[in-house]
Amino acid sequence: MAVEAEQLVQDGAWEVAPEDAELACRAAENLAAVIGPPAGQDDLSGLERLEHLREALAVFALTTARTHGYLAWFLAGTSTALAPVLRWRAVTADPRRSFGTVVPSAAELADAEEAVRHVCAALAAVAGVADGGNTADARGPGSLT
Repeated sequence: MAVEAEQLVQDGAWEVAPEDAELACRAAENLAAVIGPPAGQDDLSGLERLEHLREALAVFALTTARTHGYLAWFLAGTSTALAPVLRWRAVTADPRRSFGTVVPSAAELADAEEAVRHVCAALAAVAGVADGGNTADARGPGSLT
């Protein structure tokens, strides 16, 4: 999805309005704060990592609620792609009494975190298009990569 968003912007099909650029920039900042760099992820517990991924989904939902058009579609698609996070749990439980949730593997957590980082970078790129790169350069999540 991030590739599609970037292509739409490059092709001129998605003309990013200033308010969408600002919203995308704020979402990228919030996602960067929630997920953090990959280097520290392994030091966190599964519970903390899951909390951060759920917070990222909240960022997507709140940002989607504040916009429309391409930005909303991109964020909704991203939320849908990350929906498995909502079925994950970090504690052991009787499968018959856990509402269908499952414990994710370390690889699944890492993949989801990396997906959020890609979306974060795409949002920063979208934000930068509207002002010639100034928003993304000045406020973007450069610490993620």
